Amino acid sequence: MILSCWIVDDEPLALSLLESYVNKTPFLNLTGKYSSAVSAMKNLETETIDVIFLDIQMPDVNGMEFSRIVDNHTRIVFTTAFSEYALDGYKVSAIDYLLKPISYSDFLMAAKKALNWFEMTQKKGHAEEKKETGIFVKSEYKLIQILFDELLYVEGLKDYIKIYTETDTKPVLTLMSMKSMEEALPPDRFIRVHRSYIVQKNKIESVNKNRLVINGKEIPIGETYKQNFMASLDK
Repeated sequence: MILSCWIVDDEPLALSLLESYVNKTPFLNLTGKYSSAVSAMKNLETETIDVIFLDIQMPDVNGMEFSRIVDNHTRIVFTTAFSEYALDGYKVSAIDYLLKPISYSDFLMAAKKALNWFEMTQKKGHAEEKKETGIFVKSEYKLIQILFDELLYVEGLKDYIKIYTETDTKPVLTLMSMKSMEEALPPDRFIRVHRSYIVQKNKIESVNKNRLVINGKEIPIGETYKQNFMASLDK
């Protein structure tokens, strides 16, 4: 992963030093360097920045004030000669705080903190995306993806389940318990209505007493599940 970064510092020597540090850090790409927060502000709206190495004491707009208008996506690493700003830095969710003069080893540690944060965020995003999109089940010695948007209902048959979708002419048969399948499905979209049936709520065409209809198929509503099912429909 490559992180785009800015350096904002009104001291020319500090600006040059941090630029040299960025240039020898493989996962950083310098996309902007500014001698004031005011000049940096002009490009905030048009650029996406992963990390800003930001001085605190600057004229007109200081680093603390600037950090409060930066997009939530961007991580801040404060750079300053004054240790009394450390607490304020953490109040604005800075990922690190570097005290000048800054060594490359300290700079690299701060940069790696930012990298770790983005990698963890990306992994979490992928996991959530996968969960929201669908699941894989094993059937006939291969893995088959079941998309939640296409899943109509699930029917339990002892140790096996049948998964009915809008796109398949016949159900997908897999060795899996109803309990495991119920836990794998998003509870806001799917509900168990019978010991042998799990349905997708937005695929229900009609409900009549103890039965519901999905894709022309009548599915029984068990007495044990009826109250919870009717409550979910009211919501």
